[in-house]
Amino acid sequence: MQGFHSKLLAIGLACVTATVAGCSSMSANECMATDWRTVGYEDGVVGYSGNRIGQYRKSCGKHGISPDLAEYQAGREQGLREFCKPLNGFRIGSRGNGYNGVCPADLDADFVDAYQTGRQLHTLRSRVGSTAAEIDSMRAEMDSIDAGLVSVAAQILDTTITNEQRAQLLVDSKHMAERKGEIRARIPQLEDDLLIYRRELDDYRATLPYVE
Repeated sequence: MQGFHSKLLAIGLACVTATVAGCSSMSANECMATDWRTVGYEDGVVGYSGNRIGQYRKSCGKHGISPDLAEYQAGREQGLREFCKPLNGFRIGSRGNGYNGVCPADLDADFVDAYQTGRQLHTLRSRVGSTAAEIDSMRAEMDSIDAGLVSVAAQILDTTITNEQRAQLLVDSKHMAERKGEIRARIPQLEDDLLIYRRELDDYRATLPYVE
């Protein structure tokens, strides 16, 4: 729709700082001048639900003005036909975003299939990322433990501390050593998992009918 961005300038500026609950800063002139078909198209093309018109109705109602519902719905239906393309569904799913079931019945099935394909890609990528992050975190923790063990060893040799303090340091040292052992055993398991997860991600990517 040629020029729809410029047609929405007034309402867009009015809504920049408004909350999602409604564009409360719209003036009477903006409400009267707004092309509601274009507003509907703009909302449809990004997948907003139909109840968004209620936000505009509430805002403009303060000025005694009602949005043109028929024009808004016609524009939104046109916008949804742009939004509800399978490639868009895949991209939305691959980013981990939600889908609120706005697509027309004749487009919904293909959109949802592509969306689920993207969601699976997102799940597999997230699993790789979280496992790699866990490995990095454990390695950092082990480095911290090593530094702590050196510090505790030095304190144990300090002749000015009490026997009670030395006993507590020995307990602390034992706990740190045990935790280090747990980490050293866990990291190879995680590394094996990461290799599997990366392979599964690569295999899944090879089956995708869409470009990421």
